[in-house]
Amino acid sequence: MPPEPLSPEAGPHRQPDHQRRLRAARIVHWRRTRRLTIVLMALWLGTSFGTVFFARELSGITVFGWPLSFYMAAQGASLACLAIIGAYAWRMRRYDRDYARTLAAPPDDLADEPAGNAPGAVP
Repeated sequence: MPPEPLSPEAGPHRQPDHQRRLRAARIVHWRRTRRLTIVLMALWLGTSFGTVFFARELSGITVFGWPLSFYMAAQGASLACLAIIGAYAWRMRRYDRDYARTLAAPPDDLADEPAGNAPGAVP
């Protein structure tokens, strides 16, 4: 025989709703993570492969007196990669903080917040 709940707040009527909200928050978190990863990987592909593929076309553009294709091969791709890593770390810290706040919130706090301001809500 299953144990009885200690209080009405911890009863079976509150738990499935709380689990549903946590599952929704997890789905939103991973959707944001995948979207960010795809966008940053496309940017990385554009800066690394794109500059090599379009090197002749980019040689007409000069940066600091050097052709853009040479600059991107020598320094620009490395700087772009560092910027992508920094953007990923900054944004993921924010996403993880929102997700952790949603996990730590008691079920009553989640129910009281408006849908647009709830942690984990899609902006």
